[in-house]
Amino acid sequence: MPLTADAIITLVILTAAIVLFLSNRIRADVVALLVLVGLGATGVLTPQETFSGFGRSAVVTIVAIFVLAAGLNLTGAGDRVGEWLGRVAGRSEGRLVVLVMAAGAFLSLFMNNIAAAAVLLPAVSGAARRQGVNPSRVLMPLAFGTILGGMATLFTTTNIITSGLLTENGLPGFNILSFAPVGIPAVLAGILYMTLLGRRLLPQRSPAERFEAPTRPLSGQDLTEVYQLDERLFRARIPPGSYLDRKPLELSTLRETFNVNVLAVEQGDKTILAPPPDTPLHVGDVLTLEGSLEEFRSRDVEPRLEILASDGMTERDLESGEIVIVEAALSPRSSLITRTLQEVSFRQQFGFSALAIWRGGRPIRRGMTTTTLQFGDALLLQGPHDRLNLLHQNRDLIVMGEPPRPVPVVRSSKLAPATIILVITLAVAATSILPTAEAMMLGALAMVLIGVLSADEAYDAIEWKSVFLVAGMLPMGLALTNTGLADLAAENLVRLVAPYGPQALLAALFLMTTLLAQVISGPAVAAIVVPLAIGSAQRLGLNPQHMALAVALATSMAFLTPLGHPVNILIMGPGGYRFTDYFKVGLPLTLVVTLVILIILPIVYPL
Repeated sequence: MPLTADAIITLVILTAAIVLFLSNRIRADVVALLVLVGLGATGVLTPQETFSGFGRSAVVTIVAIFVLAAGLNLTGAGDRVGEWLGRVAGRSEGRLVVLVMAAGAFLSLFMNNIAAAAVLLPAVSGAARRQGVNPSRVLMPLAFGTILGGMATLFTTTNIITSGLLTENGLPGFNILSFAPVGIPAVLAGILYMTLLGRRLLPQRSPAERFEAPTRPLSGQDLTEVYQLDERLFRARIPPGSYLDRKPLELSTLRETFNVNVLAVEQGDKTILAPPPDTPLHVGDVLTLEGSLEEFRSRDVEPRLEILASDGMTERDLESGEIVIVEAALSPRSSLITRTLQEVSFRQQFGFSALAIWRGGRPIRRGMTTTTLQFGDALLLQGPHDRLNLLHQNRDLIVMGEPPRPVPVVRSSKLAPATIILVITLAVAATSILPTAEAMMLGALAMVLIGVLSADEAYDAIEWKSVFLVAGMLPMGLALTNTGLADLAAENLVRLVAPYGPQALLAALFLMTTLLAQVISGPAVAAIVVPLAIGSAQRLGLNPQHMALAVALATSMAFLTPLGHPVNILIMGPGGYRFTDYFKVGLPLTLVVTLVILIILPIVYPL
């Protein structure tokens, strides 16, 4: 059957979108909007169809979930979970892995996966520190736990999209319990695998390698060594006649001219760590500098600073009762992403100096102030202890390790009302008293009305990138259906697998979706594959709802690369993981979970 002009245009736009998604050169939400505009501008869709994604119940549900999750987070729910982890885990790494994955899976049942991981990240790091467990052994289990938990509930973006696409095709959608009979066994299988085998495949060290048990001495590898900062630390004395004499540090031009950071100033018997900008410099002062010694010597001017011998410096040399060294990861919606430390005046804004950036398994120390920050980066910071609470509360950063005491809970008095609202909302949605979208939005409004969070905070809580990604890609599913491409693809797929039975179609759709989910955003994959699954099932006389459920589950199988899900990117820097770590740990997990789903789904939901 020859393709119509609209079908050819849709195919070209879809191919271009996939290429852009794979190249990662343009943000996924921008690609989705380009798809939307392309389908409308070429006349494939009417203006009403083009922008119909913004009015879909799936988008409304996603918006409401962000607000509900933010309200729960502001009441200190994440801190309570962290305290529970520390109490129950004991000294067993295996037990901690089980608890971390269970906590991540539990929160992701009613929270966006990335929100659940961001809430638990500092708590899990703190629990690891107290138990003497390397964070690289628990952060990937945390990420995988939240992804697995999202498979067991409707409140995952791809599951919501799939339900919406079914409804648009005149078929019954899903309720909040539809995924549980298959998703919960997948969660249990994933936790069992990670506890028995997966954690043993994880790297032994990470940039946060300082979580030794309190009863043991330091192993000799601290943060300065992990970030290889010790290779760039040296001390220099200010000689008589130096232009630095009697100048405040902020006018020294040491960073601008010599490309070094001043980490400490020794003035007689007094050492000033993380010296403030107005610290006066004098002849005889000894500066601890971070940078290239060779480059510094080549740029130094007469009378040259006196370079002093150093036996090597450690993290303890840069800390005191007032000054601390900490690690922080960029939060999922950090305003620092795509900007440089210099652009945001990092020290003035946060009160901490950035000593190094960890990215892709290696530290960045040279030219870091002009390096564009990326999601997944971790920062090594030095600053005053009395500003640590403020750093913990900043939305741009997630501070790793044990949080300060007392932990600042924003609205602990609202924890009970917020929990009650969430429970009632879930019950109303589960019993279909109200449609899911209306029930979720009503719950979000209730959070605002009782003061769990303000209206402005509710707007700020919404991950607009995800909203526009979903709203932009949903019309592609409509275009694939309207132009007959979905039917054509379904016909060819059925021709290939029909001789082997319904199980073969189920396996083919599941594996194809799983592979796409490793490199393309899950919502985009769902918008492309679900129409194909519905058409294929209808041609073979199978249940399209059950086949679509399998595709929805497969879109969450993002374990093989960090690109498959934002949660994987979030923990990549703090965990010190490389691409190969995800594949090594994630491939057996993918096989185990795939086997569980392909066995259980046809039993629970006959094809």
